[in-house]
Amino acid sequence: MISHQVRQICGVITAVFLGWGVGMAVADTPKTLTVYSGREKDIMSPLIEKAKKDLGINIEVRYGDSTELAIALIEEGKNSRADIFYAQDAGSLGAIAREKRTLTLPTQLLNKVEPQFRSPAGQWIGISGRARVIDYNTKLVKTSELPTSVMELGNPKWRGKVGWAPTNGSFLSFVTAMRLLEGNQKTLEWLKAMKANNAKAYSGNSAIVEALGRGEIALGLVNNYYLYRFTTKDPNFPVAIHHTRNDAGALINVAGLAVLNTTDQESDAEKFVAYMLSPDVQKFLTQKFYEYPLVKGIPVSQKQIPLNQLQSPQLDLSKLSDMKGTLSLIQDAGLL
Repeated sequence: MISHQVRQICGVITAVFLGWGVGMAVADTPKTLTVYSGREKDIMSPLIEKAKKDLGINIEVRYGDSTELAIALIEEGKNSRADIFYAQDAGSLGAIAREKRTLTLPTQLLNKVEPQFRSPAGQWIGISGRARVIDYNTKLVKTSELPTSVMELGNPKWRGKVGWAPTNGSFLSFVTAMRLLEGNQKTLEWLKAMKANNAKAYSGNSAIVEALGRGEIALGLVNNYYLYRFTTKDPNFPVAIHHTRNDAGALINVAGLAVLNTTDQESDAEKFVAYMLSPDVQKFLTQKFYEYPLVKGIPVSQKQIPLNQLQSPQLDLSKLSDMKGTLSLIQDAGLL
């Protein structure tokens, strides 16, 4: 008969082995790279699935508006489970960098793009470029009538004819650029003039382009690439792109990545950044979604005017980070 003491010893040994088994199971469980993405799911899903296979990394994505995700990351602070922030605009990236929520990226990654498309302090990097433009309905507006600057859109001539997306992240960066170029007072006056001129608010850029195609509005403040998603399906879609010069309406912004200081997978996070800068991904974003490649040597889509031919304002994109100031100004204008 086994004594009580022996049974106790056997129980302890069994518990230890079970404990080891649990510990080993935990250690062997693959980690998951968590990406907070302000980029749309239809763009990100194929990239994420391919990255999982090519990198051998389990990746989970939380989708949302770039501005809202930036605010969430700041509020979550050290408790955030996010490893990477993929934003659709430099303003959102700069906002989290200002709050010291980012890690400095390796020089070899930063050097893949021109200095104007990355954080001067190395806290974020642009993956693809997007130009602010005015799309217009070709049946409603003659090219000779097009405004030379977005500052003209508060003119009574355009009353009820302009579409915008006041809560969109790209729009917020555009307004921040206007603040830097024109000053807060003039920007506030423009916002109020646009509201008084009955500018029509939409949920986002795609909705604006759709409205243009229907003839619901004549002009729309959007990013350059949205129109091509419509004309690819319908070559007769009655909308074209108009570029202004050296004003906020000609801003060249970026969609980009930052590695967050809450990550415990810095190496995998950097591999993900490098993957997004790879020629295959750059060509995918350029040829399928008509964004501008930022890595040297990748050709622009044939439908696009090359970046170096656009007359954009000279702005440090890291200075687009004052989202709170811009949101406050938009609120003062009665748009929120």
